[in-house]
Amino acid sequence: MKPRIAIFFTGGTISMSIDPTMGGAAPALSGEEIVARVEGLQEVADFDIINFARLPGPHVTPSIMLDLARQVEARLHDETVSGVVITHGTDTLEETAYFLDLILQSDKPVVFVGAMRNSSELSWDGPANLKAAVRAAADEQLRGLGVVIAMSEKIIAANEVTKTHTESVDTFQSRDFGPLGVIDKDRVILARRPTEREHLATNSVEERVDTIKIVSGGDGRFLDFAVAEGARGLVLEGFGRGNIPPAYLPAVERASKAGIPIVLTSRCPRGRVLDTYAYAGAGKTLTNLGVILGGMLPGHKARIKLMLALGAGFSVAQIRQLFENQ
Repeated sequence: MKPRIAIFFTGGTISMSIDPTMGGAAPALSGEEIVARVEGLQEVADFDIINFARLPGPHVTPSIMLDLARQVEARLHDETVSGVVITHGTDTLEETAYFLDLILQSDKPVVFVGAMRNSSELSWDGPANLKAAVRAAADEQLRGLGVVIAMSEKIIAANEVTKTHTESVDTFQSRDFGPLGVIDKDRVILARRPTEREHLATNSVEERVDTIKIVSGGDGRFLDFAVAEGARGLVLEGFGRGNIPPAYLPAVERASKAGIPIVLTSRCPRGRVLDTYAYAGAGKTLTNLGVILGGMLPGHKARIKLMLALGAGFSVAQIRQLFENQ
């Protein structure tokens, strides 16, 4: 018997075509219409089509991610389903994939996929990407890997994947460690497995988490504004190893004393933050003020993790352990 895959269609470029009245590409195709253009998909697996939404990536919010996670979870509990594939807009694909990676506990494969070209273009990459994603989800080797992305015939872990180019079909990369494996025509070749998986058991998400990009000559005005407007958590995208200009420090201290968890990440696309330096505004100064080191996560993924931790009711001490023990 062929594996049975549940395919969730959420929108994105893979569902788009040029709308002449709007003057550009917009979501248009249903799941059935996309599948009809994927030659040989029925030979790879049996599948169910779930038309979850028809949204461009920027329209996807954390509450929508939570709804998607619950619907995917229900399908994973179905004993007849071998795995799940989710089509998604590439702008926020890595955030939704990481969100589900933290929420879901099943060992069954969950594979995200998208496209960088729309269906009106001769180079539409959607059908090939979708077929490869279904092949990956149907493969037993992917059990226990957590959520992955299958794009351009590569398999990348959700907690590592980054969109690196605005237009290239090879945009998704794991810059520090490389892909977990590849999909080579009719075969999945797995080269490595993630060392560990995280799980955050929560039925809610705290969306009042703000991200602030640190810049040369900047100060703490935006931190103070975020706190005044009701932020429950903050993510700082600092320099290099995790350093900021000293003019930010008073606002950081005020937010920390108010009990707001502050997670420090780096603007750099590779590497982790660490309190290596001890000058004013450096990592050591920040950790002494109670700032939490965000490890290797970029700012937008640290925000997802912090929102879920706050939704689970974690204390600042528990959040610190969640981030810093990875």
